[in-house]
Amino acid sequence: MSLHALLVAPFADFGFMRRALIACFALALGSGPIGILLMLRRMSLVGDAMSHAVLPGAAVGFLVSGLSLPAMGIGGVVAGLAVALLSGLVSRSTSLREDASFASFYLTSLALGVLIVSLRGSSVDLLHVLFGSILAIDNAALILVGAITSVTLLTLAVIYRPLIAECFDPGFLRAVSGRGHLYHLLFLLLVVLNLVAGFQALGTLMAVGLMMLPAAVAQLWVRGMPALFAVSIATACISGYAGLVISYHQGLASGPTIILVAGGLYVLSLLAAPSGAFRRLLPRRHFAKRMLP
Repeated sequence: MSLHALLVAPFADFGFMRRALIACFALALGSGPIGILLMLRRMSLVGDAMSHAVLPGAAVGFLVSGLSLPAMGIGGVVAGLAVALLSGLVSRSTSLREDASFASFYLTSLALGVLIVSLRGSSVDLLHVLFGSILAIDNAALILVGAITSVTLLTLAVIYRPLIAECFDPGFLRAVSGRGHLYHLLFLLLVVLNLVAGFQALGTLMAVGLMMLPAAVAQLWVRGMPALFAVSIATACISGYAGLVISYHQGLASGPTIILVAGGLYVLSLLAAPSGAFRRLLPRRHFAKRMLP
């Protein structure tokens, strides 16, 4: 088999493969920076919890309009933001930390969403909501994913400095501007929007995959915010492309294959990256002592 048939022909011959690839690249552009910021804020598991939190809203949209992209997307955004706000409210009014309240709400949301879908849909509909179908992406879904990516990049460009300041010293940001909570809320909105975009392609259970795994890979290889963003986006793009190619030739499910490729890159980075486990096990050369005259 030639390289063209292996790497190019699936996208040259089939429109659904081209749409899936464009969706992967768009998701990578939006989710890559968001994943880095989640890790810097030590909110990685919060991102996973919020990916499940969008399920009840998407399920209500499904119950009302069937597999309608706008209805499920709007429902997912409303549900995700509601869980984020409720978790913050609970953590500020009780002794529970925010991650604990997120975990409680996400488990409840996951169970509620599955129950709502099962009331009207079949097992096939439930699998579609939970695991997505990136090969079924149509033009309307592409427009939605592209719009969310554009909004994400523009918003990050506007509030980049406050977001970075809040990552490293939230007390300083509150003292200087007093708007720390506003920037935190805007960031949570971007997280929910990108999870809704990922949910269209990868389902609610794996939407966070292209957000967190590339971010973890980037942190093992580089330092500095621009480099972290670039490596995270590149890793997500490579995972999407390689996952689609492998799933096409091997007859595998595309969404899980994409996430498994990202997981494989993470394992390789653990072994080979400068901050990986293998490099840390190697003996380090000590500085040679100079002999004084």
